[in-house]
Amino acid sequence: MNNQRHIIESQQFSPESIIRLFKLALKYEQGEKLKPLEEKIVATLFYEPSTRTRLSFESAVLRLGGKVISTENAKEFSSASKGETIEDTIRVIGGYVDAIVLRHYEVGAAKRASLVSPVPIINAGDGVGQHPTQALLDAYTIYKRFGRLDNLTIQFIGDLANGRTVRSLVYLLSKFPNNRFIFVSPKILRMRDDILEYLVKHRIDFVETEEIQTAGVNVNYITRIQKERFGDNMEAFHTVFGKYVIDNELADKFPVTSIIMHPLPRVNEITVDVDNNQRAVYFQQAKNGLYVRMALLEQVFASKPFLFST
Repeated sequence: MNNQRHIIESQQFSPESIIRLFKLALKYEQGEKLKPLEEKIVATLFYEPSTRTRLSFESAVLRLGGKVISTENAKEFSSASKGETIEDTIRVIGGYVDAIVLRHYEVGAAKRASLVSPVPIINAGDGVGQHPTQALLDAYTIYKRFGRLDNLTIQFIGDLANGRTVRSLVYLLSKFPNNRFIFVSPKILRMRDDILEYLVKHRIDFVETEEIQTAGVNVNYITRIQKERFGDNMEAFHTVFGKYVIDNELADKFPVTSIIMHPLPRVNEITVDVDNNQRAVYFQQAKNGLYVRMALLEQVFASKPFLFST
């Protein structure tokens, strides 16, 4: 990787830099009016659909005084449709802007882009690989509620095989001591071996089960069953779709101090009656993405960044 300030994976950040980033995000949440991106142009280059990630990044750039150029369907409406490689696309667009926020359908695309890019690459999701900025906003949501990122029991529910948000958050929370993970999924959607091997290697406690646990859990993080990852295998999709649903009755069985999270969009995994439950934080979670991404962008362009010093 070159010496640009790329944001590619959750593993690249130290616990200390994460907490400092959250303190910076909190300042923006409280109304800090800085313009560190004045005269900067950021491209949001998205090869897969997105609502929250793309618009929160674009809003963050604008609020920080920068400008945005964007494509939301680059797979069909860019030179990729003519066969251009991601490397060539990045080399070209990197000559127009000061940073690129990239979402791609291939695992590892962000890292490939970073190897040739003349400007910082921010990974906004690469296939079933990682989504580090989502992990940071998820962790920020947890930090705001509990005041810490250690000594927590986190339950992940749903499509764990294809959930890049889950993968990234596990990597990030594994940096903090005494966290325990519960992985709840059908067998065909169980957490991939690379994550499990990482946890075993670092002696981090986890269990796998097909049943939602209600006792002793701090964070319940549910994800949708991702139909688009099944390809033509719709029979397999229908065997698992709707297996896990949190309604208000189930939500009230979780500890009153626990939280229910979802990276959104939801389909049927959380019923609307949960929206007013005191444990539900998923809409605030989405809003937190704005403040965390403002803090990240400030660091990308800072003269003396703390986020890339380790």
